[in-house]
Amino acid sequence: MTATSAREARPIQRFAPESTQPSPSRRAVVVMPAGHTSPVISLGGLRRGSSPNQGQPTDEFSRDFLNDVMPYAESHYRVLTDRAHRAMAGLSMGGFQTFQITLSRLDLFSHIGGFSGAGGLGGRAFDPKTDFNGAFADPKAFAKKVHLLWLGIGTAEPERMREGIRGFHKALTDAGIEHVYYESPGTDHEWQTWRRDLKEFAPRLFR
Repeated sequence: MTATSAREARPIQRFAPESTQPSPSRRAVVVMPAGHTSPVISLGGLRRGSSPNQGQPTDEFSRDFLNDVMPYAESHYRVLTDRAHRAMAGLSMGGFQTFQITLSRLDLFSHIGGFSGAGGLGGRAFDPKTDFNGAFADPKAFAKKVHLLWLGIGTAEPERMREGIRGFHKALTDAGIEHVYYESPGTDHEWQTWRRDLKEFAPRLFR
């Protein structure tokens, strides 16, 4: 799970409701790196444009996550390292980073979550055939690879953000892409929204 900044990365025990804790037969290691990798780059180290059509992620955060964070976690903890047992989710900017990384590396991830952040389409219409390098072009093939695709938003979030996620949800639905869409009633771009997201998201992992 990616956080928007080190300052906001809270211990998972404080952030997650008790109901999200996995059962003894389904334990998980949660890694929460800071998304801001450079003090001079505003969007999590992203040096490219925000278009989801630019190939493998090459921004600073993606490099750190794929080349350093993941290998470190998987070499220091007893975890399953196949794609079926690897998930990535993020809140706000972390949701954008999550979609940029996972949809370019479906060989690594099978569970994807965006909490108040997702595709980074910049307000334009979603094209399932070409966006994200065609990851959504074949809905049936996508469903076999991705066991959970999650979109969440608070109903009181800023209109542009809220309608952007709702529009992405509608576009995915129209394209026949299996996903879960959740709205947190009455909450803004805040921890209560993401707490509710996590409460609904976590029990769906690795079933």
